[in-house]
Amino acid sequence: MVKNSPIAPPVADKLIAAGFHALSDPLRLQILELLREQELCVCDLCDRLNVTQSKLSFHLKALKDAALVRSHQEGRWMYYSLNLAQFVALEQYLAEYRRFSQILPARPCADAG
Repeated sequence: MVKNSPIAPPVADKLIAAGFHALSDPLRLQILELLREQELCVCDLCDRLNVTQSKLSFHLKALKDAALVRSHQEGRWMYYSLNLAQFVALEQYLAEYRRFSQILPARPCADAG
């Protein structure tokens, strides 16, 4: 949980978790790498990744649920692009650990001795 984080109110907890979950899959990372270059339609993504549309749709849904990609429809095709603002939010979340987390040595347990 991200409770009491200066950058992530409680409503963002699920989105932060969904973002890291989405980034945990190798195929999703490949999708994101392709979208770094340009917006692509589903047919182009399927061709470049050599996956079926149903498999790709499953992974695109996870990326959309995490707000890492945006989509829009043109005719019968869906086009996907990166949502850079969400990548910034994840980056800021991680930066908070570096800036504000102090690593202290463990205190002895009360029953030690």
